Amino acid sequence: MSRGSVTVRVARWSATHPWRAIGLWLLLVVVAVGMSAVIPKQQTKADDTWIGQSGVASELIRQANLEDRPSETVLLTDSGAPLDKAAATTALNQLRQKMTAIDSVDGVGQPVWAENGKAALLPIQLKGSADDAADNVDKLVAATAEVQKANPSLQIEETGSASLDAGIWKQVGSDLARAEKLSLPITFALMLLAFGALIAAGIPVLLAFSAVGAALGFYAPLSYLFPDGGSVANVVLLIGMAVGVDYSLFYLKREREERRRGHGTVDAVEIAAATSGHSVVVSGLAVIVSMAGLYVAQDPVFSSMATATIVVVAVAVLGSLTVLPALLAKLGHRVDRPRVPLLWRLNRRIGPGGISRKILAPVLRFPKVALLLSAIAVVALAVPALGMKTEPGGLNTLPQTIPEVKTMTALQQNFPSEGMSYDVVAKGKDAPDGLATLQRSAVDSGEFVVTPGQEIRKSGETAVLTLVSVRPDTSEDARAALERLRNDLVPTALSGTTWAVGGETAAGVDYGEHQRNQLPYVIAFVLTLTLVMMVFTFRSVAIALVTTLLNLASVAACFGALSLVFQHTWAEGLLDFTSPGFVVSWIPVFLFVILVGLSMDYHVFVLGRIREGVQEGLSPQEAVRKGITESAGVVTSAAAVMVSVFAVFATLGMIEMKQMGVGLAVAVLIDATLVRIVMLPSIMVLLGRKAWWPNKLSKEPAAPELREPELVSV
Repeated sequence: MSRGSVTVRVARWSATHPWRAIGLWLLLVVVAVGMSAVIPKQQTKADDTWIGQSGVASELIRQANLEDRPSETVLLTDSGAPLDKAAATTALNQLRQKMTAIDSVDGVGQPVWAENGKAALLPIQLKGSADDAADNVDKLVAATAEVQKANPSLQIEETGSASLDAGIWKQVGSDLARAEKLSLPITFALMLLAFGALIAAGIPVLLAFSAVGAALGFYAPLSYLFPDGGSVANVVLLIGMAVGVDYSLFYLKREREERRRGHGTVDAVEIAAATSGHSVVVSGLAVIVSMAGLYVAQDPVFSSMATATIVVVAVAVLGSLTVLPALLAKLGHRVDRPRVPLLWRLNRRIGPGGISRKILAPVLRFPKVALLLSAIAVVALAVPALGMKTEPGGLNTLPQTIPEVKTMTALQQNFPSEGMSYDVVAKGKDAPDGLATLQRSAVDSGEFVVTPGQEIRKSGETAVLTLVSVRPDTSEDARAALERLRNDLVPTALSGTTWAVGGETAAGVDYGEHQRNQLPYVIAFVLTLTLVMMVFTFRSVAIALVTTLLNLASVAACFGALSLVFQHTWAEGLLDFTSPGFVVSWIPVFLFVILVGLSMDYHVFVLGRIREGVQEGLSPQEAVRKGITESAGVVTSAAAVMVSVFAVFATLGMIEMKQMGVGLAVAVLIDATLVRIVMLPSIMVLLGRKAWWPNKLSKEPAAPELREPELVSV
């Protein structure tokens, strides 16, 4: 990288005008945080997620103005015992009185008693749309709580679409707060272990945290184009802390290294900008390119994740190229103060690449054997991925610790007619008659029931029938019931009529199918663009192909780990979850693009150090040895930060967060050890100078060897 490159010029300006650079960065963060405070973040709406046949059904229902009004249900039970009707009737009357006094309530239905005698429910109709219900549901929940307090002998709980969503969002907020509390001190502790000095350890953490805050602020106006599907804050924290710390770590490590070689502070900053700064830019672009693959999935939730992640990566790159050189120039040698005596001595004693040098020696001596054994290990880890099942998340994947989820489960157990529902929409002159025939055949089959009050509704030539499956609320049963309707019952009853089967349950099944269908396109898009990027960056087709193969190896191992952990029960106690028997359908697509991007972080950094050795005139084997050992400390620290942050998400309540955390942590761990310390060097040694074809690297004067150890290495 030329000393006159953009990264060097920016670093030189920041280093020679440190207070201006620091002031501009603080201004950027303050403005961004202010934007998040004054610009309300937009959320996805129901029609944003309409897809497939269920989306067609929803559109037909809306056009005919036959949409169900939003509703809530209050469930009364008595700890599984037969319900005291007298006590329940008193509570129901109190509920009716309080609910009818709420402005947003349109009407309160008659109580329904369960056939098993163990429960009663009170249906409540709300005014307005589903979005209005979300705004007003707190009033209903408060009224239910008051009646519960007045009737302590009963269990009186509310559930429904609006209250269930509110409970889920509350859990997500709690998870996010927990992740923040754990990830920051853990990351700081790892940086302290890596540097042995408080200031050096604190800089990457502070820059990463400021990048996360700024990115959330910049996303607020962008949410009007890409509304938040519910996971933006989690993803920004997850990725922002990982890449923000990594980029600062790459840069800071190289600057310290050059200072110890005798360069002045500004010169050391420029060298770091020309080398590590270049790697940071390439790594950031790789993550951005990978995340752009989520747009190919044509899903609003993925689009919001992609947009927010692109923003946080761009901000992290900007910070590492601007404010970081300014801080390093201003602090100079004081960046290594105050030292933690024990950790500082430990760093000096272990030395750069201390442990990895021992691992690398047999790899370089027997590259064919090392490659064969490591490939066998990766294949063994990846084999379970062949049996990976993906299904959409549902009631059975939500934590039972969410009160509304627990209530909904109890409601469906006591009232089968409140289970998985399907809206059959027909349009045509014979639509009502056809739906009447369908209702009879569906009920006679014993597989479906009709909820009282949900008989055929019609408007013009459009009619709707809501059928409820008697099967348990699981993904496999939802798919089976939907296939029975779409492939058998409905075509027979509505022959010659335009129809579609939709509803919330069908929408979940269609969404999962859509993700499976889009995955090959996402993979092709991401791999093609990253391949082109690597060819352009290193001017080598071989390097680009090797990068692609190693990325696929890490992803395959990740998918294998997901299948082993979440499709079986052996890890339930360890991670505190109930196995659904599948991986949530959006997780593989998301993990693929994230892993390809993140694995490029240290891959580009390591390859850059190896290329420096080749340019210095070293043999391919010596260049690999020098590049791996000199980068081992920073790669180890970067991987440790990623694994720790991702592992925090594996402890959260939502199973999607657990699956994302486990998948990313396992993949990064394998990628930073087995793939980068064994597979990559063995391949590079076997290829020799052919690895850089058709680029002919010119020989440059060799840089002096590192004289002082710096980072803890593996």
